[in-house]
Amino acid sequence: MTALRDLLELVRAPAALSVPGDVAAGAAAGRALGPRTLGLACSSVCLYWAGMAANDWADRHLDAVERPERPIPSGRVSPGTALGVAAGLTAAGLAAAALAGGRRAMAVAVPLAGAIWAYDLVAKNTRAGPLAMAVCRGLDVLLGATPAPRTPAREPGAGLRGPLPAALTVAAHTYLLTHLSRGETSGTARHRPAATLAGTLALAATTACSPFGQNTGTPSRTRTGAVLATWYASQFGTPQAKAIADPSAQQVRAAVTAGIVSLPALQGALLAGAGAPRTGLALAAVIPLARRLARKLSPT
Repeated sequence: MTALRDLLELVRAPAALSVPGDVAAGAAAGRALGPRTLGLACSSVCLYWAGMAANDWADRHLDAVERPERPIPSGRVSPGTALGVAAGLTAAGLAAAALAGGRRAMAVAVPLAGAIWAYDLVAKNTRAGPLAMAVCRGLDVLLGATPAPRTPAREPGAGLRGPLPAALTVAAHTYLLTHLSRGETSGTARHRPAATLAGTLALAATTACSPFGQNTGTPSRTRTGAVLATWYASQFGTPQAKAIADPSAQQVRAAVTAGIVSLPALQGALLAGAGAPRTGLALAAVIPLARRLARKLSPT
């Protein structure tokens, strides 16, 4: 029988702490932050975990060579079990989206699920891989912005146009992270972490200076957003700088882990800019927990 720890490793359980912030950032920018956001966050986590299981199933032969310690090549999880977990979590994610947001949420959740599977089965090991993954996370942000059935379409910020900058911000981070992750198993040239570091700093600076959503940035929101964006840049940027000096697989993997763990700070900055600084701070507060969990179960 497959052990629970092996399943948690299969789906990269600690990395799920980086996921609810997508939905929350989209909801805040789309004026849809509320009780239903929790249901959409559950949908998002299920779809994320499904993608991780599908990823390992699709890469099982490659992992047997490059990462034999992973659950499938090590024999701790069978390929059939991994595929079943991926399919079951996809169904659960879509069901949660339907219950929380109805047809409007499903209009984003279904393409999101399709994009996740397309990435794992087709795009991951191609040059389009980073862009495909960025699309997945951008859609995840837009999932949170799907308005409730009774939200008037004319309400300022309602719909999907308001949260588009937040979606592009998270997508940009994801593109940089996925591009960097290409060096996780065999190392990379120094120009790769140098390029992603430059992108990270630019992304943090843009987020710190730009209020998101329709609200005008107040001093409180601006300060909170700037602090969180700076924290994100420090948490993700420092290991990237180390990877420039030592672009080994171990150091690149450490930088990728930092990119996953630090994402709630960027999402929190987006929430602050959209008028929810307290929620943004609460979201960023999970980073120490995520860091501790990442030491026990790898999020990459």
